[in-house]
Parts: sequence; C-alpha cells; structure tokens
Amino acid sequence: MSETTVAKDPAVTKDPAVTKDSAAGKDPAAGKKSALFRYLRPWALLLPLSAVPLFLDGSWLIIGILGMATAIGAVGLTLLAGTAGQLSLAHSFFVAVGAYTYAYLAGDPNSAETGGLGLPSMVAAVAAVAAAALAGLLFSPVSARVKGLYLGVASLALVFIGEHALKNATPVTGGYNGREVAPLSVFGFELNGDSPGLWVLGAPFDGRERLWYLALAMLVTAMVAASRLVRGRPGRALQLMRDNPAAAGSMGIPVHRYKAAVFTCSSVFAGAAGVLTALAFDFIVPQYFTFQLSVLYLTMAVLGGLGSVPGALAGGLFVTALPLLLDRFSGSLSFLAAPGSGGLDAAMLARFVFGALLVLILVREPGGLAAFGRRLRHSRG
Repeated sequence: MSETTVAKDPAVTKDPAVTKDSAAGKDPAAGKKSALFRYLRPWALLLPLSAVPLFLDGSWLIIGILGMATAIGAVGLTLLAGTAGQLSLAHSFFVAVGAYTYAYLAGDPNSAETGGLGLPSMVAAVAAVAAAALAGLLFSPVSARVKGLYLGVASLALVFIGEHALKNATPVTGGYNGREVAPLSVFGFELNGDSPGLWVLGAPFDGRERLWYLALAMLVTAMVAASRLVRGRPGRALQLMRDNPAAAGSMGIPVHRYKAAVFTCSSVFAGAAGVLTALAFDFIVPQYFTFQLSVLYLTMAVLGGLGSVPGALAGGLFVTALPLLLDRFSGSLSFLAAPGSGGLDAAMLARFVFGALLVLILVREPGGLAAFGRRLRHSRG
C-alpha cells in the first residue's frame, strides 16, 4: 500500500491562535476588536474630562482636583497594601513630605514669616517627589523586615514624628499657622495661577482651570505606571510574595529588596499627591496631614479593592468628593448641622457613610468596587 505525501502550503498553514479561537467557537476578528475596545475605552474618558473646565466653575473644579490628587496617593497605597500585602499607616506622612518640601523649596527666601529657597517651581516639584521617595527609602529597611500588623504599628511612628515636626519647625512649615504655597510655573506660565491671562472660548482660564489639566495629566501618568507595574513581572513577583513569601524566595525572588522597593515606590505616589494637594489648597496647615488622613487613604484602597488600580481611583474620588459635596449642599439638607456646632455636619455624616460601606464591603464583597464592577460587566455578558 503506497503512502501519499501531501505538501504543506505555507499560505494555508493554520495559525495556532486562529485554530484555538475557531475550536472555541470564537471569531478571531471579533476578539481583536474586543481587545482594541477594552484598550481604547479608558482613554476615551479623557475627552469628556478634558472638556470639564469649559462647563464648570472653580468651586466644582476644586472638588475634582482634590479627588484626583488623593486618587494618586491611593494608587500608591493599593500597590503597597494590596499588591504587596504590606500594611502602612504612614501615608499621610509622605504626602506631607511632598507638600511641605515643595512649599519650602519654591518659597520666597525674603518672606518674613516662613523661609524658602526660591528654586524654580518645576525643580522644587521634582525635588519634593524625590524627597518623599528618599523618606520611603530610609524607612524601607524596616518595611522589608517587618510585616502585617507590626509594620502598620511601626509606620505610625512616622505619623507622630511628622506631626511634631510640622507644628514646631516653624521656619520651614510655618508651624500651626501653616504657610503659603508658591504657584507652579513653566517658562513663566503658571499652571495654577492667573499669569499670564488666558481666555478660551470667551471664558477666562484661571488657576483652577489650568490646575485641572495638570491634575488630569498626573493622574493618567500614575495610573499607567501603576498598571504596568502590576501587570508586569514585578507585579507578579509582589503578588507571589504576598501570598507565599517562602515560595517566592525559593524561586529566586529577592523578597527583602522587593519589599523595600515597593515601599519606596508607594512613597513616590504619595509625594506627587502631596505636591498636587499643596497646589490645590494654595495654603497648607499641619492639621490636614494627620493620622486621620492615613486612615482615609486606607479607606480609599479598601473601598476600591486592594490591589486594583482602577478601584483605587474610584475609592479616592468617592472618599474625597462625598464630604465636599455634602458640605456644598448642606444648605438644602435640613438634617445637616453647621460645621463645629456639635450636630451632624457634612464631615461627620461622610465618616458614618465610609464606616458603613467598609463593613458592608468587607462582609459582602471583599474585592471592593473593582470586584463589583467586574461582576456587573460579566452579568451583562
């Protein structure tokens, strides 16, 4: 019996990926379109966000700016607490380092109340983020050797040290009274000021309109950097270290070095959030950078879903915007008391809401808003 040899035509050779999709009953072209849609969908959100300053006034823009600033810090904390599994309660300290370092380096050296070096504001901003990274690097040997609740307790020392320094280093911080923040400018164009005058479509484009775009650019940069880190080899190594440190060490992953690196990386995000927060407030006081701020950052990460970068964004925006919105509409909400009156004010109601949501999420959906969003997408098919 003779054998017939059939030559394979390269033009009709099957692609393994196409064969796999065909066997699963999927259209390869449709799969590529779906992947392209998933990639472009987040970027499509930039179009309406870029148009927001054209339609809203400054009182609304500042809510979004502060939300984006805190979201940047929340992204850094979710990398640390969610992806790497390291609990830190010192996030407010690194945010303060970024804010006050920028204010001092860019401050007026001839000021009678507070000192300053008078550096170019862009140089001061970069140096402020670097200072926060350096502070994280100095603490990283502790974070590399201590884990869990013990690391959280150890990090509290930074918060207490920071509060004492901010209130007593008056030439640098202004003490209890705080200090002004110099505007950020590039070649004479202020990114959070009014100089030079700018008009867009017949409307003035002042400090908050300009700062909106800076905040949006910083947020996108933080989101892209964090997403690439989580999805890349460092992110997979951090997740393995979180789930099984012994297995990670046996596979050749330098566990201590990775723990120190992710703590430093988280400090970079916090420093950038501090600079943007200082620019948004124009005036910073130590009463803002307290242990309560660290708790709020942890709340953002848990509500959004530990380890989820989009979840940290959602959590940061929600936790920041809710008390500000309640305060804005407190006149229309008769059950809200005036701040400081001893009754149920906007800030207190927001804390009650955060507490209730934390309990609900930890019981019903530990994955936070990110897991809820994934479940909603799957239910829609």
